[in-house]
Amino acid sequence: MPHHFIASHSIHQAVNAGVFEQYALQKVANIFSKNNVAVMVGGTGLYANAFCNGIDAIPHIDEAIIQNINAQYALYGITWLQQQIKLNDPLFFQQGEIQNPHRLIRALAVKLGTHKSIIQFQLNQPKKRDFNIIKIGLQLPRQTLVDRINSRVDAMMEQGLLQEVTALLPHQHLNALQTVGYKELFAYLNGQISLPAAIEAIKISTRQYAKRQMTWFKKDKTITWCTPNINEVEQCIPKFHT
Repeated sequence: MPHHFIASHSIHQAVNAGVFEQYALQKVANIFSKNNVAVMVGGTGLYANAFCNGIDAIPHIDEAIIQNINAQYALYGITWLQQQIKLNDPLFFQQGEIQNPHRLIRALAVKLGTHKSIIQFQLNQPKKRDFNIIKIGLQLPRQTLVDRINSRVDAMMEQGLLQEVTALLPHQHLNALQTVGYKELFAYLNGQISLPAAIEAIKISTRQYAKRQMTWFKKDKTITWCTPNINEVEQCIPKFHT
């Protein structure tokens, strides 16, 4: 089964929820031309919501605002971004990805440029899609999830994550690379922390991200939750057709 939105964009391209919405809609249109079902999986709540419900077009943000935020971030780091978001956009601070510098920079720029939270650009009246949407949430016991995250990070390291990040070191300033896995290994390559500390930081950041995912998706009352067991998942689906 082909997968999409993997190696689909350059690290030099700007990708946001609006870009993802249009990209995903184009892909599902192609899929539905040949199949009756398309499966969307992932973790970023804002992107999932943009696909399912649509997102208002965000006005153009003055480039000077973005450049100033990036300059301040380069000087003071993610803590400064988090403080500014907490001060200027408490709505995003409560609901958004506050450990992701790329999301923080985007959210702060939108707030300063439009005086509205980026969260408010999610439509109150969802767009009408020409396909049915079934939402299923897979839930694991916390310790099982922690163990799987730790094992996954170890596997990524064994499969060459460090070599990949090393090759990207000249581009470490790009927003697309201010994400879990990259930023921790950039810190190692820049002599700021040891490799074991970087690996542990990736595991911690991923666990924190998973917790924020659950907080976001638990607020969505249209999701049916079950364990990742195929029989249970199949039993969840008919509930949407009663």
